[in-house]
Amino acid sequence: MSNCAANAGLGLTIYRGLRELRTYHNPLDLVRERSPERPVALVRLAPVAVAARWFQDNLKADVFYAVKANPSRWVIETLVEAGVTGFDVASLNEVELVRSVSPDARLAFMHPVKSRAAITSAYFDHGVRTFSLDCHEELEKILDATGQASDLNLIVRMAVSADGAQYTLSGKFGVSPDQAPSLLLATRQAVVDGLMGVSFHVGSQCMRPTAWQAAMAQVSRSISRAGVIVDIVDVGGGFPSVYPGMVPPDMSEYADAIHRGFNEMPVSETTELWCEPGRALVAESSSVLCRVDLKKGDALYLNDGSYGSLFDATHSRWPFPTKLVRDGAASAELKPFRFYGPTCDSIDHMPGPFWLPADVREGDFIEIGMLGAYGVAMSTRFNGYGEHEVAMVDDAPMASLYGLAPRSIPTVRTTAEEQARKVVRLSRPKGKAGVRKQRRR
Repeated sequence: MSNCAANAGLGLTIYRGLRELRTYHNPLDLVRERSPERPVALVRLAPVAVAARWFQDNLKADVFYAVKANPSRWVIETLVEAGVTGFDVASLNEVELVRSVSPDARLAFMHPVKSRAAITSAYFDHGVRTFSLDCHEELEKILDATGQASDLNLIVRMAVSADGAQYTLSGKFGVSPDQAPSLLLATRQAVVDGLMGVSFHVGSQCMRPTAWQAAMAQVSRSISRAGVIVDIVDVGGGFPSVYPGMVPPDMSEYADAIHRGFNEMPVSETTELWCEPGRALVAESSSVLCRVDLKKGDALYLNDGSYGSLFDATHSRWPFPTKLVRDGAASAELKPFRFYGPTCDSIDHMPGPFWLPADVREGDFIEIGMLGAYGVAMSTRFNGYGEHEVAMVDDAPMASLYGLAPRSIPTVRTTAEEQARKVVRLSRPKGKAGVRKQRRR
């Protein structure tokens, strides 16, 4: 996912703190009080705190929140209050954001490609000592930009398989297995008083817990070939959340797989285990309240879209859960709708399907759930849109992996889909028996 913390146009829209937020019992109370002109990011603090406690209590690893998932100031504040002290930052703006909230936070600059100016400022102005790299050139750049500092923690980003991920992150970063040993050795030799480590990323929204164990086995082979001692193993992010049609295994299975993989690695008893959860910490925490500006058949034109908080609904075609927020009765019949955003660009289209009451109409408000990760964080100001209000609500998220709501989101099937599910398909004989049966027909 792209890092939008540096989106200058968002200003206070993204970086509001807890004390600035107005609180409502639920989204309907907000609609009853006023009809907001702009989309509203609805904030829920409990899911962030509960998820943070789960990672700290169940994963035997140092937690570094991946700020890019949601760089809102209230998120950073809530995580700090919940005991999270580490943050995975990918830009100088993210460094400055976290420092402004928590001056003593542990920062790991885990973007494998950074400008010299960003490295220098992070090191000398903000006390960052941990930097990621995936090539010899970046290693030399870090050493040069920090004046050959002796207290650096250098983490080599490794390329691993992304099987099981809904959004692969394997194409852009990571040193290949054939080139890894020489880079690992060079990095080990560059570390003086700091720590040397390895990291990887199995891909975003990974639905297969054993993907981490497989990646750790792959990294282990490179460590053994290089013959180096590793001080840190960072298993990255990729921890999932709940979306329609995507119900991950129990989170305990992810912890168990990582612990098994770590125990099998050629590392010492003092080697530290790190993780970088993003989506799994914040996805449940937010939804977006949108207004219907026009209904055209099965198409609803909203005041938010792909250039706003619905990037994944457009480009990954995720059918996020939806609710009609109306002060009055609604049709019991549900129909599938597609959404269009407010810009003039025809790519501003979310195919869904999004199931809503058949009588949804212009002026209605729709809550789109599970957008705490890569929702408002992805907003741009294209075509003059993209600004969001922010408000706090006390109700539960639409789904939860941590017991705050049901673990799955009900999906609506069409009549044709239901009929297809009732069809009994007999297995076809294989080999010579199958050929004989085909000839008899």
